[in-house]
Amino acid sequence: MDCRVQVEQHAVAWAVGSASHEEIDAIGIVNATRLAMTRAVCELTVQPDALVIDAVRLPELGLTQDVFYHADAISLSVASASILAKTARDSYMRILEEQLPGYGFAAHKGYGTVVHQAALAQLGVSWAHRRSYAPIIRLTS
Repeated sequence: MDCRVQVEQHAVAWAVGSASHEEIDAIGIVNATRLAMTRAVCELTVQPDALVIDAVRLPELGLTQDVFYHADAISLSVASASILAKTARDSYMRILEEQLPGYGFAAHKGYGTVVHQAALAQLGVSWAHRRSYAPIIRLTS
């Protein structure tokens, strides 16, 4: 059984939030990260009294928050949330691979690898690419 399934089966509550590439372009990556995290917390079937979070605060939630860098190394809840977020992202990248063959999304998961840069140079910028990402800006200017 993989880690994602274990988290889903044993967690009191879990949810995954996301932000679109349009939202990231409009509000920036950090604010989009906060938005996605806030969406996840709001989707929980059991609402928390407090949060332990990795790196960023979520002030709009009005909950007590302990924020640590590398919180996944000290909190099982944060590590579990990281697993859910990563596997959801990987799943989305596999869907993009089907919709946009040739970019290698399933392999590089959207990170700016050499292979990704080569695909962008060959195929151009797709509808799924963030327009605010520096390599995309260079290709579209």
